[in-house]
Amino acid sequence: MEWLNYHHLLYFWTVARTGSIARASDELRLSQPTISNQIKTLESTLGVKLFERQGRRLALTDVGQTTMRYADEIFRTGRELQLALKGMPTGERTRLVVGVTDVIPKVVAERLLAPALKVERLQLVCREGPPPQLLAALALHEVDVVLSDQPAAENVKVRAYSHRLGDCGLSVLAAPALASLKRKFPASLEGAPLLLPAEGTMLRRNLERWLDAKALRPVVAGEFDDTALMTAFGSRGLGAFVVPSVIEAEACRQWDVQLVGRIDDLREAYYAITVERRLRHPAVLAIAEAARDGTFR
Repeated sequence: MEWLNYHHLLYFWTVARTGSIARASDELRLSQPTISNQIKTLESTLGVKLFERQGRRLALTDVGQTTMRYADEIFRTGRELQLALKGMPTGERTRLVVGVTDVIPKVVAERLLAPALKVERLQLVCREGPPPQLLAALALHEVDVVLSDQPAAENVKVRAYSHRLGDCGLSVLAAPALASLKRKFPASLEGAPLLLPAEGTMLRRNLERWLDAKALRPVVAGEFDDTALMTAFGSRGLGAFVVPSVIEAEACRQWDVQLVGRIDDLREAYYAITVERRLRHPAVLAIAEAARDGTFR
């Protein structure tokens, strides 16, 4: 009986997923000739050509595309096995590495993650960064789950599944010096200073569409990649800013700001993105169940 060398399959899968031997070399920390030779060995063992050169790039053959689909499934199943075993009682701590996108307010992230801490003997590791960076870490199995305000894009090179946790409306807050914005909201935003999240984020796009629909032209007093920094400047009166309504009361207490108005027709959604079709990690299950049952109600 012939045995499939799964190391060779991993090298093939990484090249196909990253798009080149050079990028696969960086990811796997192996030399390019080593990877190239191992793929040739795999092709020889299978008796087929997996790649063909098109100009300067490698393209999958028809057989290569079929092999890639099987490889995706094989490594996804292997990852699910690892996650399933993490949930088994072994006497050791269950480790959960969470990637939190930097557009999610810290208070929301804390509220989402709090139920995970009830899992017995959990070791929680949090990493923050932009979505592309965290999804790359997910592909490399460096994080178990990514919390984001938008589902994984269809063009990401890793098979990722976006599990919707819930949604809520938005609240516009401001320091007491801008309390007059409460009157005649949302018309009061015309010409008023407003702090916005960075361009390209889901919240920024939704806010701009809403402002356009209302024919409102506020003065953009600042743009921020980090919501914590935006909130800090907002609390100092630089401009009004938006938070998810689910943390409105806590935000007003914590930052000594006031409610200007609510945007109930805009919904801010949150997702747990994993490489598994069904959630299996006990801590991620606790996060999902709590979010659906109480966090966003």
